[in-house]
Order: sequence, then structure tokens, then C-alpha cells
Amino acid sequence: MANEADRRCQFYVCKCFTTDNIFLEDYRLHVRFVSEQQLRLDYHIILQEVDRRRRLSVTSAERAAAIKDMYQPLYPHVYYLQESYLSTKLKQIVQYCRSSGATEDGLSDLLEEEAAPRVYHFPVFEKSFCEELVEEMEHFEQSSAPKGRPNTMNHYGILLNELGFDEGFITPLREQYLQPLTSLLYPDCGGRCLDSHKAFVVKYDMNEDLDLSYHYDNAEVTLNVSLGKDFTEGNLYFGDMRQVPVSETECSEVEHRVTEGLLHRGQHMHGALPISSGVRWNLIIWMRASQERNKLCPMCNRKPSLEEGEGFADGFTKQSKDINTSCVLT
Repeated sequence: MANEADRRCQFYVCKCFTTDNIFLEDYRLHVRFVSEQQLRLDYHIILQEVDRRRRLSVTSAERAAAIKDMYQPLYPHVYYLQESYLSTKLKQIVQYCRSSGATEDGLSDLLEEEAAPRVYHFPVFEKSFCEELVEEMEHFEQSSAPKGRPNTMNHYGILLNELGFDEGFITPLREQYLQPLTSLLYPDCGGRCLDSHKAFVVKYDMNEDLDLSYHYDNAEVTLNVSLGKDFTEGNLYFGDMRQVPVSETECSEVEHRVTEGLLHRGQHMHGALPISSGVRWNLIIWMRASQERNKLCPMCNRKPSLEEGEGFADGFTKQSKDINTSCVLT
């Protein structure tokens, strides 16, 4: 369970969220907003995105309230994590991680490491749960409830905190089942200290988004689970860490099979190749460690300038001498 002090933390957003790393799909690149005068004539679409981000806390809270009031879930039980949803393999891995003699090498022997360094894949959920979760997402999509897109790059998907998945599903999944792994695999980038997250599902369809451009995540550690349905192609590819120039990078393709998750460092550059048929749903969990990002915002590469946000916001906190900030796996 999380440290009690962590639960009392006020989480914050770095001010760079409204200005930096804005993705322009037509140009397939990220830009930084400086002033309205500079961009108004040629890049008015950026102003719309900046305005959306500035209003995001308010609009997201409004959507969540409306969803709670008007949406009737198809499968209410999928909103609450049950161990029966998890694969036998994942439960065995977590049991090992919790043992007194667990080591990174021992854990690596239980995982499949990809050609890309420190990228691991393993079964996360049972197939029956994946099918029910996808059906729940489709049911929500077809409803009249308001919907917000996950980020600038994904046009089709669902923010799971707005739908009510955080407290009963994503938080216990992160704390009880994922952090035992990340503590051993990624202690150098906050794996022992994960205290917040952003979770969402993304959808790829022949008539919608087909792929995802090369990027890095606003996370210390990311879990990407393939939920289904039936699709062909669409593998992921990984390059190097974001500090390495693209000209010096070689990418490795990684197959992403239904029910399996890919675990990787958030700053590891990656993308998704286009699907060639069918529909694909993925669950993405950006896991964050305030102790790491409080030192340096991973999106603007500067000391974060904080603004208050809703819920976990972007995972930043204000340091206090009254708060125990030791990294402890519990």
C-alpha cells in the first residue's frame, strides 16, 4: 500500500504542460508555444490546443461529473480490480518480486526482454477480462456521455479517470502488482517511488487512427497492454532514450500480443506501426514518481513551475519537510 503521507499529498502540474511538447499531426513533430503573436497567423491550431490544455482541469472535472450522472456501465464489476482478472504468470512474477531474495536478475529470468533494452513483455490479464473491458469501452463510446481524448496524439480513446477507474482499479493495480516489478527493474528512474499515474485506453481503426508517431511519454515508467480485438500488424517500435539524437538511433520492432503488456521507461522513444486490418484497443498506464519529476520536468527538461491540478494532475508535488519522501516498497 502507498505511504500514508503520499495519500495526503497535493499533486501539481508543471506549467510547461500548457506550452511545451504540443504535437502537430500534419508535420509529425512537437513544438513549443512562445506567444500568440508569433503563432496566430500560421499555427492557429496550436492556440486551440493551448486553450484546451489551460481549461483541461475544469473540463475534465465537468465531464467526470456528467459521466457519473448519466452513464450506466455495461459491466460495473470491471471498474474494480479482482485478482481473477490477472494472468497466472503475472501473479507468479509478483509473488517472486515480494519474496525476500528477489533480485533484478532473478526477475529478468521470469520475463521476456525485447531487443530494445530494458523493454519487457509478459501476460497481464486473462483474455475474458480483456474482452469485457473492450466491450465496456465500446459501450461507453456509443453512449451520449461526454468524452475527452487522452492526449494530443491519440484522437480516439478514453480517459479512465473520468470514467471512474482510478480508485478501484488502476491505483491498486499500480501499487500492489506493478510497483513490485518496477522497483526491481527501474530503481534508477523512480520505479521504487511511483505515487501517481495517468491511465487511458486508445483505439486504432481502419477509419480512424492507424498508427502513433515516434514519441516519449510523460511518465517515469509505462505499461502498455494490448486488449484486442482482432487486428493485423500494428507492432510497436523502440529507439533509444529521448536524449539520443534520432540520427544515432536504430529502432527495434516489438510484437504486441493480446493480453500481454509491454513495460518500459517513459523516456524511451517509441511509436506504433499502422494496423492493416481490424480494430485494436490498448490500455496505457503512465506511472509517475514525484521524487523524480520534482527535480526535472520530463517534458520541458527544466525545473518544474507548478500549477494546481485535479486528482493526480501530472504527478508533481511540492516538497515539504513534514512529508516522508523516502522511497519504500510496501
